[in-house]
Amino acid sequence: MKLLISRELPQAVLEAARAEFDVTLRDTSDPMTEAEVTEALGSYDLILPTLRDQFTGAAIRAANAPRTKLLANFGVGFNHIDVDAAREQGIAVTNTPGAVTDATADIALMLMLMTARRAGEGERLVRAGQWTGWQPTQMLGLHLTGKTIGIIGMGRIGQAIADRCRLGFGCKIVFANRSEKQVEGATQLASMEDVAQASDIVVAATPGGPATHHLIGADVFNTMRPNAIFVNISRGDVVDETALIAALQAGQIGGAGLDVYEFEPQVPEALIAMENVTLLPHLGTNTEEVRTDMGMMALDNLRAFAKGAPLPNPV
Repeated sequence: MKLLISRELPQAVLEAARAEFDVTLRDTSDPMTEAEVTEALGSYDLILPTLRDQFTGAAIRAANAPRTKLLANFGVGFNHIDVDAAREQGIAVTNTPGAVTDATADIALMLMLMTARRAGEGERLVRAGQWTGWQPTQMLGLHLTGKTIGIIGMGRIGQAIADRCRLGFGCKIVFANRSEKQVEGATQLASMEDVAQASDIVVAATPGGPATHHLIGADVFNTMRPNAIFVNISRGDVVDETALIAALQAGQIGGAGLDVYEFEPQVPEALIAMENVTLLPHLGTNTEEVRTDMGMMALDNLRAFAKGAPLPNPV
C-alpha cells in the first residue's frame, strides 16, 4: 500500500514503515498545504499526517472519491484534521494517545518551575553579563512546594501532571473537567472559574479542536489570584491569547508558562517582551524515545488497517 509520511520522523520509524509499505517521505519540514492535502488524498492509500498539516474540511472535500482510507496521525492532538469531513469521505482517523503522556506532563512541570522561580529571566540576566552576584532579595519567586495546582482537563496528561505535583511537591490538586471524574488526591470543582480562584498555578491540559477553541479566556484570568501563574501545554487556541496578554499586562495574574500558541509558530511580541512569561517552542514530546514511540503507535494503526483488523486508536 502506498503511504505518504508528511515530515521526517525518527529513523527507526522510517525503517519500520519502509519494511511494510511503499513509502513516500516529503522532502520539506513545512506542513502540508490544503492543495497538497487534496492531491495526496487522491494519490495514496494511507497518510501519516503531522501537526499543522492542513487537513481542513475544504481540502478533504475537494478530493473527489479519495484513494486514501486512513489518516494515521502522528500525535495525540488532531485539531489540524477535520475528522467529520474525513468520515464523510470514508476516511478513518487515528492518533497516538498514551505515548505522549509523561513527556508532556514533564514539560508542564518545567514550565511551572521555570516561571515560578524566574529561571528564564535569571538565565537571560547571566547571559547578558548583568548579574552582579548573590543578594538576599534578588529575583524572589514563588515556592512550588505545598501550593494549590488547578488543572483544566483531567485526562491522561492532566492526571500525570497532578501525580507529579502531589507526590513530588506535596501540592493540593483541584480540577475542572467536562464530565464527573474521581481522581486520587484531587478535588473536582464546579467550574473553571472556581479552579482559577482556588489555585496558585492553573494548567490547561484539554484536547484541542472546535469544542475547546478559546475555552480559557478573560472569565478565567479575571478570577485568578494576582500572583498566580497560568501554564498551557494543551493546544494554543484553547486559550484566548489576547485575553491572556491583557491579563498579564494589567497585572491580573503573576506570570505564564507557554509551550503552545494560538497562531504558532507566530508568538506575539507582547509575550516576548514580558520577563514574567516563559516561552518554549512546542517541546511537549521532543525526546527521541517519545517521538519513536509515537511513530510506532501510528504504524500499529497503519498495520491494523492494512490487515483489515480493528484500529487500535480510532478518533
